[in-house]
Amino acid sequence: MACGSIELTVDGAIATVVLSHPGKFNAMSRAMWRRLRELFLELPARADLRCVVVRGEGAQFCAGGDIAEYPAFRFQPDRLRAFHEYEVWGALGALLDCDLPLVAAIAGHCMGAGVEIASCCDIRVAAADARFGAPIARLGFPMAPREAQLVARALGEATARELLLEAAVLDAAEMQARGFLQRVLPDAAAMHAHALERARRIAALAPQAARLNKQTFRALNGPSALAGQAPAAIENIVHWAYDYADSAEHREGIDAFLAKRPARF
Repeated sequence: MACGSIELTVDGAIATVVLSHPGKFNAMSRAMWRRLRELFLELPARADLRCVVVRGEGAQFCAGGDIAEYPAFRFQPDRLRAFHEYEVWGALGALLDCDLPLVAAIAGHCMGAGVEIASCCDIRVAAADARFGAPIARLGFPMAPREAQLVARALGEATARELLLEAAVLDAAEMQARGFLQRVLPDAAAMHAHALERARRIAALAPQAARLNKQTFRALNGPSALAGQAPAAIENIVHWAYDYADSAEHREGIDAFLAKRPARF
């Protein structure tokens, strides 16, 4: 029985990760969570990559979790804890730890797990038909603590409370107005083209600088804070923040500007 898959394609410096679960609006199965974690532990080590686009197969992003799997583990606390703390958070933590810039390309359903995955990305663009929510109260359970903290940070606590307590579903225009999305495009084709163009712009810039920016953001308020640890103090970050000074990329950027030529990163 098919349980979905996570597909990876690479075009030059841009990787595309596709959530694929035909017939289930790309709902995340346990196997998909495990594979997502594996991929995002591998991708940052690839020096040839500069950006990752995360999207769903076809006209959907991700409709949540695969509910058909739930009876096998959700009714036993230890198994439920292991699912959320190791499988789900293992994947989400790997996305948050990724030093490569992440662009979420969202169409159709973006529910529950889809909102969580999108919350891990740096840039979020959506088609006008995208719908966002986490209506798990209808299924009789709350959002896991780490996941709730992630979503509240990305959406804002007021919006997170609305989605979880009211089972509200918001459209793309509303999510852009609330600051979750950077752009909304008329349809999925335009949105995917726009997401790829953003990825290309990122890939053309200094890759070391992008990775260092991601490390700085993470040190200030990233997974360590979500795991219950205090964010790093600025005083601690400055000890390593300037180690790039003598790097070839830094020199090339400055030299190219002064020579009035494009930088070659």
